[in-house]
Order: sequence, then structure tokens, then C-alpha cells
Amino acid sequence: MKVIIYCRVSTEKEAQVSSLQRQQQELTDMCLSRNWEIVEIVSEQASGYDIDRDGVFQLLQTIASAEVDVLLVQDETRLGRGNTKIALFHQLKKHDVDVYALAENGEMQLSESDAMVLQIVGIVEEYQRKIHNMKIKRGMHKAMEEGYAPGNNLSNQGMAPGRSRKDFPIEEVVRLRDQNKLTFHDIAVTMRGLGHDVSKATVHRRYRESTSLENQTENR
Repeated sequence: MKVIIYCRVSTEKEAQVSSLQRQQQELTDMCLSRNWEIVEIVSEQASGYDIDRDGVFQLLQTIASAEVDVLLVQDETRLGRGNTKIALFHQLKKHDVDVYALAENGEMQLSESDAMVLQIVGIVEEYQRKIHNMKIKRGMHKAMEEGYAPGNNLSNQGMAPGRSRKDFPIEEVVRLRDQNKLTFHDIAVTMRGLGHDVSKATVHRRYRESTSLENQTENR
């Protein structure tokens, strides 16, 4: 199992610095005792009520681009407090990453009220995604009725046989990522809703290729 360790304390007092080091050691020992692979260790000093944390964005970026099964923390308060905890927990679940806590010696269990809020957020987001997908599908159908032919955009036509390069609207991927701030997981779900069988990894790779090409063009 591949794990990211996350440690947090709220102040910069010397005692808290020692606590941060102790958290990291205890969580590392837990991984070693269970033969878990540590992908990354993130430690920071920040308020649990603050969602704008460098460490949080670092671990979310790693989760979006690498294979991670579990986020390991000392206890639920280390992940965050109040609405911040729910928001982060929701983001992790969207990436199919479980949250384990040393204090619970296993998967972290949310309170009944927190679990209910998380469920409501998930339902609302799913309906928002369905509405968004329907809007895109309607737009694609209208474009095709007006003469747009997706097959004309295949970049590997006439090339030697081999593994074909999947064709899907990369411009829409870039827009969903840059303007709507969707995760690559959500973008892949959106593309599949439009009939394009692509994975999160494929979407991520083609997004990097597109943005890299755009940057090279601008620098010429």
C-alpha cells in the first residue's frame, strides 16, 4: 500500500516542533511495521481551521499525479478542524484515497454528523457534474450538426499500425482544469460521460503536453 504521511502542529513554539518530529517518527514506524510504501512525508505548522496551507496543496498535488492509496495522520484534528476537515476529506475521497489515523490504528471514522455532511456534499457535486456533462454533450451534438467532425482531428491518421492515440477534446480538458479548477480525476469522468474512454493518467499526460506546447509557442 502506498502512503502519504501528513503531520501538522499549529504554532512555532519549540515544544510544538518536537511534537511535529514525534508525529513523523510514529507514523513512519507504523508504515514500516505494516510494510507500507511511503510516497511522501509532508510536515507543516499551520492552523487546522485554515485550508490555505502549503502542505495541504502539496499533498493534493502529489495525490493528483501519483498512485496513492492512503493518507496517514496522527488523528483527525491533524487533517483539519471544522469545515476545513470536511472539505479536505471530500477531496481525498474524490481521489479514492482513504484516511488512516494512528490514534484509531486504522481507517479514520467520521462522526455521524460529519459523515452526513460529506454525503450531502457528494450528492450535490454529483448532480452539478451531471448538469455540466449534459451541457457539454448538448454543445458537442450541436457542433456536429453544424458540420464538426471529431475524426478529422486525429493526429495519427496515416501512421503505421500500433497502439492508437486516444482522441478527445483536449481544449475542453484545458478549460476544465484552468478555468473550472477540476481535478484530473473529475475531468476523466467528464470525458467518459462524453463517450471518451480515458483514464486520469491519460488526461494528465495530454494536459501537460498541451500546456507545454502552448508555452513553447508563446516563447518563440
